[in-house]
Amino acid sequence: MFKPEGVYVAMLTPFDDEGSINEAELRRIVDFQIKGGVDGLFPISSVGEFIHMSREEKFRMMEIIVDQNEGRIHITPGVGSSNPAESICLAQKAKDLGCDGVVVAPPYFYPMSQENIETYFETIADGVDIPNIIYNIPLFTQPLSYDVVKRLSRHRNIVGMKDSSGSMVYFMHFIDKIKIAGEDIHILTGREETLFPCLMVGGKGCMTATSGILPETMVDIYQAWKKGQYEQAQQLQTSILLILRTMFALPFPLGFKLAMEMRGFKMGPPKQPLSDAERFKYRNMKTRIEKIMKGILEKIEKDQKSTA
Repeated sequence: MFKPEGVYVAMLTPFDDEGSINEAELRRIVDFQIKGGVDGLFPISSVGEFIHMSREEKFRMMEIIVDQNEGRIHITPGVGSSNPAESICLAQKAKDLGCDGVVVAPPYFYPMSQENIETYFETIADGVDIPNIIYNIPLFTQPLSYDVVKRLSRHRNIVGMKDSSGSMVYFMHFIDKIKIAGEDIHILTGREETLFPCLMVGGKGCMTATSGILPETMVDIYQAWKKGQYEQAQQLQTSILLILRTMFALPFPLGFKLAMEMRGFKMGPPKQPLSDAERFKYRNMKTRIEKIMKGILEKIEKDQKSTA
């Protein structure tokens, strides 16, 4: 059965001036990221603003990406929702399109017990016969407990986990609990800053927005680790920290979309209106992001020329 491994892109969504999905730009982004050497695409993600999208828009995004991908790399759309019936509907669409799996986030808005969250995941995994990647994202939902992850790892349709806690403590305990359960689901980090350290302790890769903005760097970290070139992997890991801090300085995910525009893509206006203070900060941070990205891209180009 499919298990996620390597460098996956948590895809940003390009919108046009009317707020609809910009299909032409989305197709260009798919080709750009595949050319960058990534192993998989995770559309309809948190950073991709799935929360602002209708069911029909999510369906259409899946269709566009599957069509443009043409079977080149893995596709695991997000099916996050506040109720399992909607997630099952999205997962069924992903299966019908031939996607490799789906990423399932915990329900949001209403507080839930760990037991209810566990049942939520089980209901979706039982509802559609497609590999599930469970998603721990404490930034927006309730964090998953170690024991819930341990028990869920035994489900035949649960093959992986994306951990966006950013905590190596959580990451280590998740790995250990899964091992205690006698299972081998693949854990990928959802935080760019921790790709190299997570690989060193048993992680299988990452699912991150930066993998789509700087696929060259993220793939190089992974490949350097695979070759045992740990010093190089660490240097590459450190090289993205400044741009990450700067992107996160803006309301999520605006900083990431500004960085993506530096790769030549039109990402569209913000979905949420900005206050006067936020617009001022947005302009200042845009200039800073452009400056930092320019330096990163110049180095990428230089490195590519030296290895050509």
